[in-house]
Order: sequence, then C-alpha cells, then structure tokens
Amino acid sequence: MTKDPPKLVLASASPRRLALLEQIGVAPDALLPASIDETPHRNERPRTLALRLAEEKARAGVRLAAQDPMLANALVLAADTVVAVGRRILPKAETEEEAADCLRLLSGRAHRVSTAICLVSRKGALRSRLVETRVRFKRLSGAEIDSYLASGEWSGKAGAYAIQGLAGCFVAKLTGSYGAVVGLPLYETASLLAGEGYPLRDGWKP
Repeated sequence: MTKDPPKLVLASASPRRLALLEQIGVAPDALLPASIDETPHRNERPRTLALRLAEEKARAGVRLAAQDPMLANALVLAADTVVAVGRRILPKAETEEEAADCLRLLSGRAHRVSTAICLVSRKGALRSRLVETRVRFKRLSGAEIDSYLASGEWSGKAGAYAIQGLAGCFVAKLTGSYGAVVGLPLYETASLLAGEGYPLRDGWKP
C-alpha cells in the first residue's frame, strides 16, 4: 500500500512565486499568505533577515494550515527576498519617493539579492536554503527613473524593481539564480520538495 503524496501549501500571496512553481509543474493545494512584521532587527544582515522572515512565514503558514482538516500534515513552503547594497537593506517600496531613492542608489552599481526558502515537513521540521545573486544595473538616466516610477511596477517590490518586468532592461549583469531574484530559486525549491517526498514530476505528464 502506497502512502498518499503530501499536499503542499504556499505561504505567500506572490503571483510571481506561484508562477515559478507552476513553471516546474508544481501546483500548490492551497495559498495561505502569512502576514508578519518584516521590519529588520537592529544591525541585522540581509541574508539573516531573509532566512528569518522565510522561517517566520513558514511557521505562520503552518498555523493557518492547521485550521483546515484537509491540509493536515501538508508541506508548507515560504520564501522571502531581500535586496541590499553592501549591508544596507532596501525597502519594499511603498511610495514613489522610496522607490526613487532605491533606483538612484542601484543605478550604475552592483547589489546583492538574498532569497531564502523554508519548507516545513509533515513532521514539523524546518528545511531552509539561502541563495544569493549578484545583480548590476546600468547607469539610469533621470528620464528612465521617472518613466519607471510612472509605470507603478515598483510598488511593493524589494529594492523597488521587478526583474521579470520592465526593469529587466536595467540589468547589465546577473551572477547566480534569476528565479531567486524574481522570488523563488527553482533548483533549491525542487530539491527540498523532492527530499520530502513531494511528487515533483507528476506535474510534467501531459
């Protein structure tokens, strides 16, 4: 007698992360966005912040899943992305002023994107991975910054840009995982899921 395959909960409201999972044939059984305080701790490093927030989101997702009997013992996946220049953590821009400050800082220089993922197993164990990607922007003109601000694409995005959108033309060089910059490193995510018995390749069948 074979065991039923585990269900999967994505503790995120991000359409980008859902699309990335779908890209590798994974369809979560439920989306349970976890609302947590994402304020960095004093002197907290970018990579430490990403890991902490991914784990806090995953734990919050477990609590939400526990309220639904259909999701008992489901795997819970969460992620967080942090953009930083040196040790300076850039915000998820909420105002045009914030976004403009971020874009001016990123213009013509390299920055680092830290994306952490956390998978909670059916037994409650936390499995985490951190992926760091180095991105270098071209030098942005004032007109380019103004046009990007007018697009509204920056709203709520870490570092005030979405690499999968219009800002893709700002990227002069990328070293590391493109998926991680979008919001979910696919190799590491697939490895964690497979390690917990998730039938990853079932979604590949026609």
